[in-house]
Amino acid sequence: MPNTIALVDDDQNILASLSAALKDEGYHVETYVDGVEALDGITRRPVDLAILDIKMPRMDGMELLSSLRQKNNLPVIFLTSKDDEVDEVMGLRLGADDYIKKPFSQRLLLERIRAVLRRHELGGQEQPGKDALRRGELVLDPARHLCTWSGQEVNLTVTEFLLVEALARRPGHVKNRDQLIDAAYGENIYVDDRTIDSHVKRLRRKFKEVDKEFAEIETLYGVGYRYRGT
Repeated sequence: MPNTIALVDDDQNILASLSAALKDEGYHVETYVDGVEALDGITRRPVDLAILDIKMPRMDGMELLSSLRQKNNLPVIFLTSKDDEVDEVMGLRLGADDYIKKPFSQRLLLERIRAVLRRHELGGQEQPGKDALRRGELVLDPARHLCTWSGQEVNLTVTEFLLVEALARRPGHVKNRDQLIDAAYGENIYVDDRTIDSHVKRLRRKFKEVDKEFAEIETLYGVGYRYRGT
């Protein structure tokens, strides 16, 4: 059976374009223009994943996610037009599975949807497969979107996972910001160089939550980043 996705945004243009793109990919789509309507609809007609705008009338995305989390563990991806790391941190702490800022490429969103659905279908409990990438204490399993360090899971967004994978595939090799942007976002979307710097900052923080001594991602000022493991 095709997965059903709830799309919640007060921008009718986004609802129309994303709904069409998702249907083209074979998903069933339920659209809502605000959080109150979405909470009622999702409660009555459960879905497999929800894509929520943060800033909406009546009930914003944060409130909606909090209400949904009282009922189930529905996978959620946030959309927002705000370039505000505080919103991202709050959303992830509330239990969002991923976070994407407008404007974004539909290709990137579709990749994130597939990864989040796959992760939830597997329950995040599977052991790394035979094709997993291993670099010392790091294990990356792209098929399961699973990252572990010293046996402990590191919960990464799809973009963060792609960045770590791009660096770890060639330890010691320097990747400049343009190369990392292509690895994480593809070649058809522009993001500022500082976006990569912000991602790397959050990556280091997440790894240090499981290992305070983590220092495998090195900065070469004026050049880029490299993974120093073997």
